[in-house]
Amino acid sequence: MRNFFFLIVLFFLSQWLLKKLRRANERAQQGDAQAGGATAGGASGAQRARNGNGNGNGNGAAASTPQLADPLIRCAQCGVHTPRSESIVVAGERFCCADHARHYASRPTGRDAR
Repeated sequence: MRNFFFLIVLFFLSQWLLKKLRRANERAQQGDAQAGGATAGGASGAQRARNGNGNGNGNGAAASTPQLADPLIRCAQCGVHTPRSESIVVAGERFCCADHARHYASRPTGRDAR
């Protein structure tokens, strides 16, 4: 019973310590962002950099929410994965570069392919 109580206390103590470390890390990151933003247009520049969208709407909650990463799309020609925003769409297929899209578009289809 004594060991069980000790484990419970140890669990809550470790949770408390992790919470303090996370908060200290967040404060340090915010301090670094504000120090870097002072040279690049003040706090609004730092907020735009953290926000990722360049709006700088002044909403502290929106600035602290992480932005989702751009999903990777597989090139239909070579299989290389590229960010969705950088991929090129031709005939419903996505490609990593214009050369691969051109090569795919010039390929014969249907009866011409035989």
